[in-house]
Amino acid sequence: MKTVSLPKTFSVQWLRDMYIKKELTPEDVVHQILTRVEADKDMNIWITPPTLGELKPYLDRLATLSPEALPLWGIPFAVKDNIDVAHVRTTAGCKEYTYIPSAHATVVQRLIDAGAIPLGKTNLDQFATGLVGTRSPYGETHNALKSELISGGSSSGSAVSVARGHAAFSLGTDTAGSGRVPAGLNRLIGYKPSLGAWPSAGVVPACKSLDCVTAFAHEWSDVLLVDSIIRGVDDQDPWSRSVVRASSALPEKICMVKEPLSFYGPFAEQYEEAWKQAVKKIEGLSIPIEYIDGSYLSEAAALLYDGPYVAERWADLGEFITSHEETAFPVTEQVLRSGAKSEYDAAALFQASHKLQSFKHKAYHQLKNAVLVMPTAGGTWTREQVRENPIETNSDMGRFTNHCNLLDLCAVSLPSQDADLDLPFGISFFSTFDGEQFICGLSELFLNGERTVDSKKDTTLVAVCGLHMRGFPLEFQTVDSKKDTTLVAVCGLHMRGFPLEFQMREHGASFVRKDQTSPYYQLFKLPTSPAKPGLLRTHQQGEKIEVELWEMPLSLLGSFADSIPSPLGLGKITLEDGSEVAGFLCEAHATEDAKDITSYRSWRAVYS
Repeated sequence: MKTVSLPKTFSVQWLRDMYIKKELTPEDVVHQILTRVEADKDMNIWITPPTLGELKPYLDRLATLSPEALPLWGIPFAVKDNIDVAHVRTTAGCKEYTYIPSAHATVVQRLIDAGAIPLGKTNLDQFATGLVGTRSPYGETHNALKSELISGGSSSGSAVSVARGHAAFSLGTDTAGSGRVPAGLNRLIGYKPSLGAWPSAGVVPACKSLDCVTAFAHEWSDVLLVDSIIRGVDDQDPWSRSVVRASSALPEKICMVKEPLSFYGPFAEQYEEAWKQAVKKIEGLSIPIEYIDGSYLSEAAALLYDGPYVAERWADLGEFITSHEETAFPVTEQVLRSGAKSEYDAAALFQASHKLQSFKHKAYHQLKNAVLVMPTAGGTWTREQVRENPIETNSDMGRFTNHCNLLDLCAVSLPSQDADLDLPFGISFFSTFDGEQFICGLSELFLNGERTVDSKKDTTLVAVCGLHMRGFPLEFQTVDSKKDTTLVAVCGLHMRGFPLEFQMREHGASFVRKDQTSPYYQLFKLPTSPAKPGLLRTHQQGEKIEVELWEMPLSLLGSFADSIPSPLGLGKITLEDGSEVAGFLCEAHATEDAKDITSYRSWRAVYS
């Protein structure tokens, strides 16, 4: 078989299609990536680059599984070097800080469980302190399109690895814009979920109370897939919280700040023109636009580096800095040591906290059911210009991003029309912590010109054969308009931790609880690949079968049902307490050649 060459950049879905058609193998992909990494080594993208030896255990595991079994089977991803990958050194951009973790960060573990391959560790602004990509003793990460320009930071290597076709997607982190600025400068999507929505266990802290893990990708569908796999509470992570991303929806209004925006750097005019073009496109989306007071955004942002909140960085790293004199990158140490100023005492912190709370309150009410649109960055710089003026140039890069996590907002950076040849320009959407569905819906509209729900369909055909037919009593039966969601019982591959869990989350579903059916069901292992369970209602005594109950938006239930392959389908399942819910049932004929596993009373027990 002739090996297919990887395109210059590639998506998760493209690679999955190649795997399923057997036109590529993970080994083929890894070998081609290794060639690209070697060719780009002078761009300082990687701190610990991928090697065949390190990746062999992951490739060997995939050989025992089918591509259809796991949503990220064989998908290569890059990891910012402040996120732990088991048995691979974590440096946070500082050799003297290095340690070798025994376990993966939670987000990495969840991706590996879904079949993904962690390639290696990427370069970053040291200790994730910076927005330029030049603050690393491992070298300045070059911009993916114009080598003389900055790549953006601190997640510089993660962004450039995707933009240069080393990975399908990558993980970064974001405290003040580090998951969005590099996206804007390298023509990528950079998704920053709400605080706590993605666990941060196994991440070197910058500011624990503000840190988020983020994702870079070329395709919107890849971002949603990664989110569906990573999202969810980690009970061992005190910063983790349950934030459900509801199904994509358009906001009631779009907000823009009424204050004039300032642009900077050698391409300021091009950036300003690109912003005007983006505004024209936004105005053409037929969503009401409201110009709001945004002056408090910069006031909130100032608390992070020009106020007592910078002391949080010193709280986590101060002991290391003071015990390792002159080992940190000079400008990084300067920023960190500013957190030890005597004026940043407890009283100053509480005063700032109270001020910030009022800003949060204002932002939440301004952006409730709305999306704020701003440039991701107001310009860019050459790497040489940043070396000459490291503080001010870095501060400029955060003008439109620093406020985000302080105000408990979610955000995404999207590529807009380039400012000039090979000079990308990005715009950012912000909403409240519980408004991710609005930045998603608006992103889909902006990128595709239409709202593309994850399920890809808004309607489906339904066959009826009785009282719901025309002319019969139930033809005009209506849905309860006050009910927005419904419970769905799943008993197999859609349960938590199984390969199709992501389909539940793609359709806006959230886990509610475990439960059992009434004692009138049989469970079969169907002869499919991969094996699936078949739940069948019996006329005689059966068993109580374990199910999981998920709450799903009614608006997406039809498209979810439409995606279920025969011989499975949605029907009514009677629970142990006698109540009925929608759930997976199997056609009786399909169980004739299936193995009866009713005695296990649970699909999970079969594979435990």
